Amino acid sequence: MISVLGSVWALLLGTLLIMLGNGMQFTLIGLRGDIEGFSAGALAIITSGYYIGFLSGARVTPVLIRRVGHVRVFAALGSFMSAGLIAFPLVTETWAWTPLRLIIGFCMSGVYVAAESWLNHAATNDTRGKILSAYMIAQTLGVIGAQYLLTFGDAATSALFIVASILVSLSFGPILLSVTPTPAVSVARPMSLRQLFGLAPLSTVGTFFLGSIYATQSGMGAVFGTQIGLSASQIALFVATLFAGALFLQYPIGWLSDVMDRRKLILGAAVIGAAACALGLMTEAHPELLLVAAFLAGGVTTPLYSLFLAYTNDDLPADDMPAASGGLVFIFGLGAIAGPLLSGWAMQALGPHGFWLVLTVTFAGIALFALYRMTQRPAPLVEDSDSYLTVLPTTSPVAIEAATSWAVEQAEGEQEEAERP
Repeated sequence: MISVLGSVWALLLGTLLIMLGNGMQFTLIGLRGDIEGFSAGALAIITSGYYIGFLSGARVTPVLIRRVGHVRVFAALGSFMSAGLIAFPLVTETWAWTPLRLIIGFCMSGVYVAAESWLNHAATNDTRGKILSAYMIAQTLGVIGAQYLLTFGDAATSALFIVASILVSLSFGPILLSVTPTPAVSVARPMSLRQLFGLAPLSTVGTFFLGSIYATQSGMGAVFGTQIGLSASQIALFVATLFAGALFLQYPIGWLSDVMDRRKLILGAAVIGAAACALGLMTEAHPELLLVAAFLAGGVTTPLYSLFLAYTNDDLPADDMPAASGGLVFIFGLGAIAGPLLSGWAMQALGPHGFWLVLTVTFAGIALFALYRMTQRPAPLVEDSDSYLTVLPTTSPVAIEAATSWAVEQAEGEQEEAERP
């Protein structure tokens, strides 16, 4: 394992640094927005702007890379992102923050495409699974660590925004100085939404709802914290707990995914998420339960994304998997744009616990649709399932296609072993 990581240490270090910077700005937007008097609705629009940019970047960056190469695209997007982060405290107005977040979302998506194409190029069939797992862990640790860094400054000043910008700028050093250019990235054209729904209705609907959940948790969690009167350090701990849950629950859920009907696991994870968010609604009198609700709600969100991808691939030939995965990435992005807008409206109309109410209803929607789909077709055989895909919702189609290829290879290898006399 050490030798495997040694070949991609620069990419992993760069990923950790950029996630520290990007993770800081997500929570900072909520903290500074509250100080500036932004409403929950205004902050929801700003949050959605990030996901509009992120979705656009995933489609445009491969074209840019084919024209000018990885290094130029990577360096240019990194520069724009660093500049955007440091510009936030200069003009604290909704009309300025929304396009800034859109630009940062676009750049972040493009950085993922470039970095993940390098990562995939550096991996072999034998090491791809380990490298992808290490990459996902580096991302998650970066977001969690970013919350800790927020406790060392004051969101009312420019200092934390400057630190986030510095971390993003530093992240490109180890990557650009150590990796060699790779051939232009090629991402499969996403499958049409109608075709995707026809082939995988549960994954299509569930991924849309999940995009809403993930964006609400990551973008509006800090807004919820400010509205109920938490301190900056308490908000940082709350947001960190949302992501820590995913770090701990991803692998147990992944193990279960390979030994049972994935629809039942999707149903169970969604029910746990809905119950955790319902618990969040009752934490006003019991603040110690807030972190329990965050751990469980955040803990099932990322694994559900991997489950939907894996369940979709179970029914598809290998040639259709990349296009289907691209379609799910697009569906997730649409949900991520809609989620903060809905939760922002709910928080403005119903108070801070509109945050938990929207999450509860959305998780319940996944559970109910999963239950409905279980009545429409018999359970697939567990032995016919492909391997579980350990991917994060923030990854680009490049990493998802790499994970899909690895899962297919694993499933084929296991089948060949089983058929040997």
